[in-house]
Amino acid sequence: MNELLYQFAEWLYATPWSRAIEESFYLYNWIETTHVLTVMLSLGMLIFIDLRMLGWVMPQVSAVKIAQRLNTAMMIGFVIMFITGILLFYAKPTYTIQSIWFRIKMVLLLGAFVNALLFHKRMMSSAGSWDMEPKAPAHLRLGAALSLGLWAGVVTTGRLIAYDWFHCYRDLPAAMAWAAGCVAD
Repeated sequence: MNELLYQFAEWLYATPWSRAIEESFYLYNWIETTHVLTVMLSLGMLIFIDLRMLGWVMPQVSAVKIAQRLNTAMMIGFVIMFITGILLFYAKPTYTIQSIWFRIKMVLLLGAFVNALLFHKRMMSSAGSWDMEPKAPAHLRLGAALSLGLWAGVVTTGRLIAYDWFHCYRDLPAAMAWAAGCVAD
């Protein structure tokens, strides 16, 4: 599997646009800045919704109403964040694909996505029964707490991708080299 992923990354890196983004004096930095700003926008709103579900902010305001009002801007931010994240990967695919932090981030991101789908479905199906309560029902509070933890992990591991403590050119233990996706040349 690691070999296939690495071959795909090499193929991506050989495309002219990948190199153009990486070698551009400004473009990579603008993409990265946009990614960080949309992370702040999206997660700022998501955290506010999660904190409302936990009953820690604005308990007198309808939780569903807060979620509905913040949803559009949050989703626009998520779309831009997703696109810029793909472009960041596209610019440095061989480096990124062999990052343990990137791999952990992808697993956490998948978990956050599944949690968000389940959370939204459960919130909307039970909205009328608890909406004006200071705290959401236990299953929604659990989803909100899980959301906070998963997204904290996504942001932390995303930031750690830039550091190469466990990168493949270092002498790593076999298990760590496998987890990072190191491919012997």
